[in-house]
Amino acid sequence: MERDEIVRYWLESSEDDYQVMQSLFDNGIMLGLVLSHLVIEKLLKAYYVKCVDINYPRIHNLVEIAVKANLELSEAQEGTLVDLTTFNLRPGIPTTRTASKRRPPDRSRRRRLPRQRNSGNGSWKR
Repeated sequence: MERDEIVRYWLESSEDDYQVMQSLFDNGIMLGLVLSHLVIEKLLKAYYVKCVDINYPRIHNLVEIAVKANLELSEAQEGTLVDLTTFNLRPGIPTTRTASKRRPPDRSRRRRLPRQRNSGNGSWKR
């Protein structure tokens, strides 16, 4: 696939998920939080493919994707991405709470990963 086709795929897929997410929220179904993570992940991957490389990162941590895409995040933006990442589902791994019952994490207890400059290429890493 060409770069533009991959970007278009991520954007169209994100739009579809956004519509479903909105419908879930409109009906009071908190499972929409899972789709909110997916929407943002797909948008970040579209940006990564468009601006960095056609080989997008095969990860689901939103902050890591943003950092790999060379996006400068404010503390508030990073906090939002950290919160949204908690709603990423890992299929096949049993949990004690279902995604629909999860609540956004308390910001005061969130553990931040320190940023370190990667001496090899000048990029930021976690």
